[in-house]
Amino acid sequence: MYIFIYGKDTFRSRKYLSDNIKRFIKERDPQKLNTVVLDCQDNERVDVMGQIMAQPFLAEKRMTVLKNLLVSKNEGLQNEIMKKIKENSLPEASVVIFWEGIDAFKTKMGKDLLALFKKGKFCVQFDELKGVHLNNWIKEEVEAGGGKIDNNAILYLATESKGDTWYLNSLINQLISYCEGKEITAGDAQLFLDERADDSIFNLVDAIVGKREKQVFKMIQEQYKIGEDVQFIFSMILRQFRIMLEIRDLFERQSDTNSNDLAKKLNLHPFVVKKTLPLIRHYNMEKLKEVYAGLLELDIQIKTSQGDEETLLDIFAAKVCV
Repeated sequence: MYIFIYGKDTFRSRKYLSDNIKRFIKERDPQKLNTVVLDCQDNERVDVMGQIMAQPFLAEKRMTVLKNLLVSKNEGLQNEIMKKIKENSLPEASVVIFWEGIDAFKTKMGKDLLALFKKGKFCVQFDELKGVHLNNWIKEEVEAGGGKIDNNAILYLATESKGDTWYLNSLINQLISYCEGKEITAGDAQLFLDERADDSIFNLVDAIVGKREKQVFKMIQEQYKIGEDVQFIFSMILRQFRIMLEIRDLFERQSDTNSNDLAKKLNLHPFVVKKTLPLIRHYNMEKLKEVYAGLLELDIQIKTSQGDEETLLDIFAAKVCV
């Protein structure tokens, strides 16, 4: 028999694959002598057909998992497997699982294998979750982890995460731990999502403060690649340096204040303060004011079209990194 698992939602498809492998090992192969996982893109020298056709060793069944067969360049292997399936000549004692992380294929062989596998008895597709299906999945994942979540938080997570189940899984685990048995609210979710959005900017500001010029320009380009523009990058850098000024000012007046006290007094999230404290130690108040003045000058230059926005931002970054 063979099982075909595919689709764009690789988090759920990989979990489904992992669950099948674990169940087979528990029920059929506790010594792990008859379970083989191969990536057809990385194992060109492995006798894949030999693994599929091999008889179980001291067991009734053998499992062979083939990843990325349909996108592999090994047409010989693809033809052999297609022939075996059409002839229904796979060994009865063999369980073969084919896994693909996409749902559309460019080559003719890939398309032909997809059409063939989809006719099989065990074909499972994992499309990206949307709407009520995504909402239900979030709720189920939270409950499976021993947590509780309200509807507003579900809707917020579904909307802001854009259905990224890999990220949602990590975020849900963090929220369950953070809330410690309390129901997760939209406010809780917002705190963690905001922190994610801040991460790349924190790294960029850290590079600017640390005068790591090459990293700064690379990070700015990465922001462009993910769709952010100069205005957004500028506003986030300005925001972070404003926070640094506020913390530095309060820190100098009350040096014994801890991060939680600083957060309360400045109405900032503790995560923000905790990440910012190491940065402000690089700069005294005079230097921070100088950088902040440079940002205000950059703002005027951008708004009055005194040059190309990306070039102006690069010049500012270069000046700070000197």
